[in-house]
Amino acid sequence: MKSFLTIKEYFLEHKRYYIIGVIWLIVIDGVQLIVPQILRRLTDDLQLGSLDKDRLLYYAFLIVATGLFIGIGRYFWRIYLIGTSREIEYKLRNKLFSHLLTLSPNYFNTHKTGDLMAHATNDINAVRMALGPGTIMIVDSGFLLMFSLFMMVRTTNLRLTAAAVFTLPIIMLLVTRFGKIIYRKFKVVQEAFSDLSDITQESFSGIRVIKSFVQERLVSDNFESVNQNNFNKNMDLVKIHGGFHPLLQLISSVSYLIIIFYGGRQVINGSISLGDFVAFNSYLGIIIWPTRALGMVINVLQRGAASLDRLNVIFNEKSEILQLDSPIAISPLKGDIEFKNVSFAYPNSNHDALTRVSFRVPAGNTLAITGRTGSGKSTVANLMLRLFDTSSGEILVDGHEIKEVSLDDLRNEIGFVPQDNFLFSQTIQENIALAYDQMPDESEIVEASKIAQLYENIMEFPEKFKTIIGERGVTLSGGQKQRLSIARAIVKKPSVLILDDSLSAVDTQTEERILHGIRSFSRDITTILISHRISTVKGADEIIFLDDGSIVEKGTHQELLDNKGEYYDLYQRQLLEEQVRIEEDENEQTP
Repeated sequence: MKSFLTIKEYFLEHKRYYIIGVIWLIVIDGVQLIVPQILRRLTDDLQLGSLDKDRLLYYAFLIVATGLFIGIGRYFWRIYLIGTSREIEYKLRNKLFSHLLTLSPNYFNTHKTGDLMAHATNDINAVRMALGPGTIMIVDSGFLLMFSLFMMVRTTNLRLTAAAVFTLPIIMLLVTRFGKIIYRKFKVVQEAFSDLSDITQESFSGIRVIKSFVQERLVSDNFESVNQNNFNKNMDLVKIHGGFHPLLQLISSVSYLIIIFYGGRQVINGSISLGDFVAFNSYLGIIIWPTRALGMVINVLQRGAASLDRLNVIFNEKSEILQLDSPIAISPLKGDIEFKNVSFAYPNSNHDALTRVSFRVPAGNTLAITGRTGSGKSTVANLMLRLFDTSSGEILVDGHEIKEVSLDDLRNEIGFVPQDNFLFSQTIQENIALAYDQMPDESEIVEASKIAQLYENIMEFPEKFKTIIGERGVTLSGGQKQRLSIARAIVKKPSVLILDDSLSAVDTQTEERILHGIRSFSRDITTILISHRISTVKGADEIIFLDDGSIVEKGTHQELLDNKGEYYDLYQRQLLEEQVRIEEDENEQTP
C-alpha cells in the first residue's frame, strides 16, 4: 500500500476529522457489544422464571436506547469519515486538473482525452472509496473482531471461542491471495474503461465527419468491440469478486456448525448457561461482518491502490517547458522579437521543423511568414509562445532570452489566433472575453468585434452577444469562428499579435478590412502574419518565405516579386487561381 503515501498530505490535513470519526466508530462498536449481554440476561431470566412484565419492558427499553444511540453515532462517523473522503476526492480532482494544465502541449499529443477523463472520474472515485469506506471497514472490522473475541471468552470460555474462530487464519490467507489478484484485474479494468471513454468522446466530437462519410456502422462496430473488451475485463473481475465472498461466507458458516454442536453440548452439560450460549452466538454473528469486511477491505484498498498508481503516473509527469525560479518580468512588452539561428524538431521526429532560422521584428512592425504547407510556419508561433523550446539557437524578446522571461508575462502580452479556432460552449461575449478573469467593459468587446468584422453578424443573432454558440462553436460558420477568435485576441490589447493562417475562411475583401482595422487599432502592436495567401502577407513590412524549415527568401512584397523566386511563383499561381474563379463565377451568372 505504498501508493497511498503520495497522498499523505491530505490525511495529515484532515487528521482531526479522521480521529473524531474513528473515535465515534469505536464507541459505536463498543455499544453494539452491549446488545448480546442484554439478550444474555433476558434469556437467563426467562430460563429461571424471573422475567416479568416490568423486567421485559426494561430490557426492551435498553435495546431501543442502544439502537437509537448506535443510529446517532453512525450518523456522526459517516459525516466525519465519508464526508472527509469526499473532501479529499474534491481536492485530489482539483490537483489532477491543475497539474494537467501545467503540462506541455506535447503531453496531450501522446495521451488520449478519454483516458484522462477516466483518471478524473473512475480512478479518483476508487481512491475515494479506499479513503472513506475502506478506512471504515478497516477500523470497524478490526475493533469489532477484537472486542467480540474478548467478550466471547469472557461470556463463555477460551476453548469454545478457539473452536469458533479457528477458521480466521484460513480467511487471512484467502484475503492475501485474492487481494493480489484483484489489484491486477482492477488495473486492467480501468485501462479498458479508459479505452471506452476515449472512443466515446472521440466519436461524439467527430459525429459530423462520421455522418458525412456514412461511417456510422463502422464506428458502431468499433465501439461494440471496445465495449465488449470492457465487459470481458469487468466480468473477469466479477468472477474473482463473486467467488471470493461466497467462499468467505462458507468458511464462516463452519463456525456456526461447530458452535451449535460443541456449544450446545456445553449448555446441556451445564458448563455454560443458555443465556451465555445466546450471547455467544450473537457475538459470533457480529464477527461474521468483520471477516466479510476483510475481503471487502482488500477489494476496496487494492482497487484504490491500482487507481492511485495510475494517477501517480500523471502526477510524476513534469512539464517540458520550465521556468526559472526568478524569471525576468517583461510586462509591459515593447514587442521587439528576434530569432537567432533557431533550429527545432518536434518530439519523436527525426526531421527539423526549423533549421537555423534568423530574423528580427522591430517593435510595432509587421512580419509576414509564408510558404508551402509543412514548411514550418506554425512552428514559429509555437516557439514564440514557448509551447515548445528550441533545439538550438536563441529567441530574444525585448533583448531577453525567451527562456529567462516569465511565462505568464510572455503569454499575457501575446495575442494568438491559431489555425484551430477552438471555441467554448458559452456565449459570444464570454468567448471574446476569454483572456479576462472578469468581464471587461462591453464597449471593448463591441470594438473588438467590429475590427474583426463580426459585429454585423452578431447583431443578426436573436440574443446578440448573449448567444450561446454550442460545442466548439457549432452554430457558427468557419469564417465566423475565425473572426471571433481574432476578436478574442484583439480585446486582450496585446503587445504582439500572431495570426496563424486565421483568415483563410474569409474572402479577400473581408480580409483586407480586418487587416486595416488591426493596423488602425494600434500602430504600436508588433504583428506576425502567418499565411499561404499572398493577399494576407503583401502589406507587411517584411516577408520571409519558408521552405522545408529554412528561410529561402526575405524582403518586401515588391522586392520578392522582383526576385522572381519561390514567392513570385506562388504569387503567379494564386493570381491564376483567382482569375479562374472569377471567370467561373461570371459564367454561372450568365443566363
